[in-house]
Amino acid sequence: MRDTRHTPLSRIVSLLGLLTALLLPLGITLAPGAAAAPSADPVRVMPLGDSITGSPGCWRAVLWNRLQNAGHTDVDFVGTLGPQGCGQPHDGDNEGHGGELVTNVADQNLLPGRLAATDPDIVVMHFGTNDVWSAIAPDRILSAYTKLVAQMRASNPDMRILVAQLIPMNPGSCAACAQRVVDFNARIPDWARATGTSRSPVTVVDQWTGFSTAADTYDGVHPNASGDDKIAARWYPALAALLDTVPPEDPDDPGDPGDPGDKSCTASFRAVGTWQGGYQGEVTVTNTSAAPVKGWTATVVPAAGARVGQVWNGTASTASDGTATVTDAGWNGGLAPGASATFGFIATAPAAGGTPSATVTCTVRTAAASS
Repeated sequence: MRDTRHTPLSRIVSLLGLLTALLLPLGITLAPGAAAAPSADPVRVMPLGDSITGSPGCWRAVLWNRLQNAGHTDVDFVGTLGPQGCGQPHDGDNEGHGGELVTNVADQNLLPGRLAATDPDIVVMHFGTNDVWSAIAPDRILSAYTKLVAQMRASNPDMRILVAQLIPMNPGSCAACAQRVVDFNARIPDWARATGTSRSPVTVVDQWTGFSTAADTYDGVHPNASGDDKIAARWYPALAALLDTVPPEDPDDPGDPGDPGDKSCTASFRAVGTWQGGYQGEVTVTNTSAAPVKGWTATVVPAAGARVGQVWNGTASTASDGTATVTDAGWNGGLAPGASATFGFIATAPAAGGTPSATVTCTVRTAAASS
């Protein structure tokens, strides 16, 4: 898809060059503004995984259209595999290979060739269901994750990576699979914290909470239409946050990590206190760019069925799927490079919700004007 998008521009430039060559002998020149300016490349997003992602993986279609409707039109889903229907127009390129184990992809070094063929900027990864089904140990699966991340960064040192806590699984032929998914998902946040870097962050997206194998799959494993909607809804805020902070590459000015126009942030969560049926959480937003910003927005996706209620030091709204969007309170929106702001919240949680955790991401608004 990427090649076909660039063909019209190259043809226009070629025609303009031919026209210029024909007019020069006549003493006629084109106005300086008549030449076509090179356009920025779209942000390339690789959906990576197994049949949940690619066979047919219709959550990708839902996600694609939600991005388009929200104004994220300069996005190119990439992969060596094409679409499989889904009943709605969308960019169907993907890297979701049915039946694949992430451990096999790592052991056989299958990813580097796929990266070279598609050159993604962002990877959206839901991978490991077949490994869990095959009773492969979490340590080995996470080791495969680590190898794949290293290969992604070898392809692109600035790779942004979204990693899912897997949707639940309860196939009739595997009574132990449901608990195996829970046990594996519990390991992912610590792995991500140890693996992510400021240049190439790894963001965990909770796809498990609120997903029902009875209501949201057709076989205890693969999502139905309801499941596709839920998966897309969970990917959306995390991916949109990256698209807001990772602009398309300008072919004339690719920039560098110190470019004042490179405005980005990180968000971190901690539990301040817990009690039966709830907890107090705190999120810190840090300006990680070299330029000041005048405002920020954070998304909070609580795990284990918790929901955000009261919020202070920010203004909050909560979507039907439990995702809370918190905007700065005004007085704490402006952040100098390296500066942080913190907001707190109260969350209600099931009695057996376990240790409080949440997936948090952030975006920043335009740089503050200098006085």
